[in-house]
Order: sequence, then C-alpha cells, then structure tokens
Amino acid sequence: MDSRVSELFGGCCRPGGGPAVGGTLKARGAGGSSGCGGPKGKKKNGRNRGGKANNPPYLPPEAEDGNIEYKLKLVNPSQYRFEHLVTQMKWRLQEGRGEAVYQIGVEDNGLLVGLAEEEMRASLKTLHRMAEKVGADITILREREVDYDSDMPRKITEVLVRKVPDNQQVVNYSDSRTAEEICESSSKMITFIDLAGHHKYLHTTIFGLTSYCPDCALLLVSANTGIAGTTREHLGLALALKVPFFIVVSKVDLCAKTTVERTVRQLERVLKQPGCHKVPMLVTSEDDAVTAAQQFAQSPNITPIFTLSSVSGESLDLLKVFLNILPPLTNSKEQEELMQQLTEFQVDEIYTVPEVGTVVGGTLSSGICREGDQLVVGPTDDGRFLELRVCSIQRNRSACRVLRAGQAATLALGDFDRALLRKGMVMVSPEMNPTICSVFEAEIVLLFHATTFRRGFQVTVHVGNVRQTAVVEKIHAKDKLRTGEKAVVRFRFLKHPEYLKVGAKLLFREGVTKGIGHVTDVQAIAAGEAQANMGF
Repeated sequence: MDSRVSELFGGCCRPGGGPAVGGTLKARGAGGSSGCGGPKGKKKNGRNRGGKANNPPYLPPEAEDGNIEYKLKLVNPSQYRFEHLVTQMKWRLQEGRGEAVYQIGVEDNGLLVGLAEEEMRASLKTLHRMAEKVGADITILREREVDYDSDMPRKITEVLVRKVPDNQQVVNYSDSRTAEEICESSSKMITFIDLAGHHKYLHTTIFGLTSYCPDCALLLVSANTGIAGTTREHLGLALALKVPFFIVVSKVDLCAKTTVERTVRQLERVLKQPGCHKVPMLVTSEDDAVTAAQQFAQSPNITPIFTLSSVSGESLDLLKVFLNILPPLTNSKEQEELMQQLTEFQVDEIYTVPEVGTVVGGTLSSGICREGDQLVVGPTDDGRFLELRVCSIQRNRSACRVLRAGQAATLALGDFDRALLRKGMVMVSPEMNPTICSVFEAEIVLLFHATTFRRGFQVTVHVGNVRQTAVVEKIHAKDKLRTGEKAVVRFRFLKHPEYLKVGAKLLFREGVTKGIGHVTDVQAIAAGEAQANMGF
C-alpha cells in the first residue's frame, strides 16, 4: 500500500495540492476513445459519414475468463454449434454469477467489424434462443454504428444476458409493496449499507467497511458544500482497505451549474494525487453509465463520478443503469475456492425475534452453511467455543436452505442463550479446531499520528468483524514510529481473546491516530488459558 495514503488522513490533501497524475477520463461508449485498447491508427478504410467522428477499430481482446463474450455473428448456427454456444453462455453466466455481456459484431481480438441490419437481427434472434435455453433473458444495452471496410451501415450491439429465477415475475412497485415480495421476484439484488458520515461515528463506518466485506463503496458528496474533512478521511479508508469506490455528487438541485462543476473539479484533483492514483470518469449519459460499469469492474483505478438530485430525480436513472449492469467484482473461481474450505461465519449483529429465538446476522467467509448444521461459536471471554445448531437461514428477507461463501444472511439459533454471544465472534465447523489469541503481531503503516507512536500506546483495532482495544507491546527494530513509517508491531488485546488469522487486514485508530496493515503472527492459546493471558 502506498504510504502516501496517509496524506488523506493528515489533512495534507487540499484541493490543488500535490502534483496531478493521469487524466480525467470522460466516459464514452465502447466505440469511444476512453474505453478501447488495441493499436491506434489501424483503421481499414474508415470513413466519416455525415460528419460523424470515426470510431477506433478495437476493443481489448476477449478474455477467456470473466463474463464478457465477443461474437462476430450468430446467423443460423447448426444444432451442434448451437449447443456449443449454449454451453459457452452457461460458462459466462457462471463467471458473472448470473450475468453476462455479449458484444455482437466484434471479433475475438476485439476488432469492431459490425453487422448489417439483417445479420444483426438474425444474430439477436439466435442469442435470444440461447438465453431461453439456459433460463435467462436479454436486454439490449446499446447499439453503435461503426465504419469498417464497407459502404453499408454496420452496427455492433451490446447485450446484457441475465439468469432469472424460476417463476420470475416482473417487479413493479405498484404490485410488490413489501420488501419480501420485491426480494422474492427480483433477478438481481444489491444491498446498501448506510454508514455514518459524521466523524463522531467513525468507528461505525470502519466497522461497516471491515466487517461487512462490501464489494464496493459509494462515497456521497454534497454539491453545495464540496469536499469536507470526513470526505478525505472516508476516501482514505476505502483506499487503505482496498475497497473499490465510486462517487455520487448529490443535491445538484440546490446549486448553480458552476458550483457543481467546481465540486467535481475538486474531486478530480484529489483522486489524481499521489496516494490515490485514480482516473476520474464523469458520467453524463446512459452510454457513459454502461461503459463506467464495465471499466469499474475491470480496472481498480477507474472511479466513476455521478452528479444527481434525489429531489428532482436528475440523472438518477444513470446511477440505476450503472448499478443494474455492474457485475460482481469477485469471480466464480475465487468463490468456488472459498466454498471448498471449512465453514466460517462472522457474527456482526445479534437479535431476539419473537417465536423464533436468537438470531445472528453476518457474512459467511468460507465454506457452505446449511439449515440444520451443527457449528461451534466463540471465543467466549474464557476462550471457549460453544456448540449450537442452525435452525433456519434467511437471505434478503427470503428463506433459503444453503448459504455459500461470500453471502450475507441471518441465521436463527433457536433457544441458544443470546447473553453468550457478542459481535466479533465466529461460528465455525467443529472440524476446524479454531485457534484464538490475545497477543498478535502485524506489519503496519502509520497513516497519521500527531507526534510519535510508541510502546504502551492504546488503540482500537479492527480486523474483519473484530473490534477491541489493544495495547502496543513492542515495535520491532524501532523505538518509535512517525507518520508514514512502517514496522512490525506486537499488540495485546485488553478485554478478551479473539479469533484472528494470519494475513487478515488490520486497521487501528485512536483519536486522530490511524494505521493500516495485516496480521503476520498470532500467539495461539488454548481454552482455559485465556484468563491468565489477559492478565486476570
């Protein structure tokens, strides 16, 4: 991690401060200059009909993995070829967790050839048949005319293919009035977690970023106030934790156009500074929104910026298009590897529900959890893990029988005593034989500290869903640390032992002091040794 991220926490990143790197990326379609790779100046007989600008001839070459597929044409395929195409679509849908994007009229190397109207109509008809075969539907995202070695108009068409659940019904707010009904009838669910914007509740914001494992973050900036201190701090947190983010500038209805433009320019300057190295992508059209979703998923440096009003609804549809098309940011292979591991569920929330009993909410970090599974939960204050049974599971307010790695859910635990649970615990397979620790070491970068960071300093440590005060016992090879410096530090929890794993991301804070790093070693203790290790 670039230690210059510390500038965002120390208040050193003022608008206009520091050299700018890169440039602002004005979002354009796949035929636009920003969205295409490939060699330049290789147009074949490109023309400029009717005063239109010529399009670059290439997209980036098709990748074997991922959910994007290029097809030159799909005209009257044989039965054997059709079955092969269906199998290929299943693979792309699996890679995109139920979503795929087809570029029709594009060769595998990314060359934008385009199709005549009749060929395009036949290709889309074949694509529709393929989608029906796998239980999916198709939506045309956009069509673009290309100039490539032909006197006849030729187009490329970008199509979203989405797998729909059995007995899918069209979602309409006038028909589906409850959250449960909407969840049950939707083919794509996006969960928003509203985190605090005020500095007073920074610990809640950090817990949300570290515990809930979000796919990405939405940084909300008011157009009329511009970049505040907490904006830079939240931006720094997202960068430090390597959470991809995009920006929404709201309340544009309250400002003059020049005020909105000034706020956007401020954001662009901050995003380009050392420590950020982001490429802003201003979204002003539906075509921009489609490109932004694809670029955002493919490159961690792209940062889309939306300007909208929740009151007038101005440009709100562009954000909806972006979210609708945005694919999962983790691929199916990564999820499959996690599912092969033993079950581990992070306990983030604890409830008592009438006639149901104790319920816990959180995220399944690894493995598979089924209704009726026997797990152990801990560690308790004395380092023990207690047996329990998963009575039922709910995801998105709907009952489900199986929970897979990476999914968030609530688990009903029946009459298990709620008083024995706390946030930060884990529920794991008994076969895991989980280890706990009160002392651990981490390689850290001190993002900001007003003076010097020394032995004996107490900080609040965040590791996943764990949040507890710890004391600095030792700084290896150094006596003290200053802002921007790195070291391996030994910490000791003050209250009770925790379940930690080597390699886990760590963030600590105390007042204006902040640091980031990862766990390098844990001093495992057995159940019953915890009280002695905590100094009780």
